[in-house]
Amino acid sequence: MFQKIKIPLLTVLTVLIIDQFVKIYIKLNYPLGEVANVGNWCIIHFTENPGMAFGFEFGGNYGKIILSVFRILACIGGVFYIRHIVRNKEHIGFIFSVSLILAGAVGNILDSVFYGVLFGESDEFNVAKFLPEGGGYASVLHGRVVDMFYFPIVNGQFPTWFPFWGGEDFQFFRPIFNFADFSISLGVGIIIAFQKRFTKKTPQPQTTSTNNSDVNNTESDLNSNAN
Repeated sequence: MFQKIKIPLLTVLTVLIIDQFVKIYIKLNYPLGEVANVGNWCIIHFTENPGMAFGFEFGGNYGKIILSVFRILACIGGVFYIRHIVRNKEHIGFIFSVSLILAGAVGNILDSVFYGVLFGESDEFNVAKFLPEGGGYASVLHGRVVDMFYFPIVNGQFPTWFPFWGGEDFQFFRPIFNFADFSISLGVGIIIAFQKRFTKKTPQPQTTSTNNSDVNNTESDLNSNAN
């Protein structure tokens, strides 16, 4: 039991430390929109996302509050769910995967809840300041999620005969994301890939029923001999 509790704790802490370290480093060292090539396919491109994961947005200021509150409630539910599957002695891989999803969700919540208060505004010419004198760029729950990883693995053009997008340029993979997004995607991917293994139940030994059967057979033999 204790060993399985350590798995979600260590997973969540590790993901949060890496995620927040990368985000804070980018926030304090890169102007908004800065691009740095790490390799042929990996690019650091500092963006701020006011909405959902992978750069998607959701419903303006009110949508931002709704999304932040929903994330907090979902994470609270995730904590109780992990406690439930630990108590039920679910597969260690499943517990690890759910912990990855929870850790990623918490990582992005920290941005949404606190970054607007802790950091100054980022723009194309200046990096953000930590705890600026005039206050942060937004109120609580209105912070923007920091994204930076960009993997334009394939660049090409749709053939002219292709429906709707014929002749247009395309790029894979286009979304810009962060380590928390990666953690969520990894957790979901592991669950999908190993679903059958995670849901497979270990057969329980039939010692009790066997013993009962032996007792019944013994009683029948004794009754037969008595008659």
